[in-house]
This record gives sequence, structure tokens and C-alpha cells, in this order.
Amino acid sequence: MSERTLVLIKPDAVRRGLVGEILARYERRGLSIVVMDQRVIDSTLSDAHYAEHVDKPFYPSLREFITGGPLVAMVLAGDSAVEVVRVMNGATDARKADPGTVRGDLALSTSENLVHASDSAESAVREIDLWFPALA
Repeated sequence: MSERTLVLIKPDAVRRGLVGEILARYERRGLSIVVMDQRVIDSTLSDAHYAEHVDKPFYPSLREFITGGPLVAMVLAGDSAVEVVRVMNGATDARKADPGTVRGDLALSTSENLVHASDSAESAVREIDLWFPALA
């Protein structure tokens, strides 16, 4: 059964020229790109996307980071896409990410950890609607 998930290749990965490397990993795993767009987002979209974090002390620096340069937003589809992408990305804390994962192999810091992926099928629906409303 095919499932969809939102993936963001964050500004640090774009700045470092890692978009192709990260995309290739997903494609080699059998995930397909439904839609993809490079853009710079504003604080309104950041606040909506990270709604559960807006009141947390770390959020202002996260907002500054995610709005501070171009990112690549995409919807990937495939069997158990949410779980597959989360495993491929590795632990959010890049210092704890396993070798072979995107973060384990490529991330240089915990605060700039290269990628975001929906954490559940429900989150994927909400996030895809925010980023690509025409797909809803």
C-alpha cells in the first residue's frame, strides 16, 4: 500500500550542495517523488509547520534557520513511506544518528540536521496540506 510523507531538505543541506545526494538515497530505496519545489519560506509557514514548538525556547532560532535560505520541499510516496523515511533520516540529534542514515553520514550539527520528515501518517496529511494544498 502506497503512503505519502512530507520531506524537507533544509537550508543547511541546500547550502552544502547535498540535495542530489539525499534525493538519490530516497529514490534508491524505491520512494517516488510526487511533487517537489525549492523555495524560501516565511515565518507564517514556519509557525504553522512547527505549531507544536512555537512556544518553546528553542523555536526562535529554529524559525530563523528554516526561513534563512532556500529549502527543498517534497512529497514522497511508497510502501510505509513515513516510517521508511524516518529510519533513513536517522535520529533528530545528529550525534546519535546511526552511520548509513542521512544525518549519521552527512549532518554537522544538532541544530542544523539537514532534513525533516513527517512523524506519522496523520502529520503527513497535515503537513502536505500546508506545503502543497493542491494535493489535498
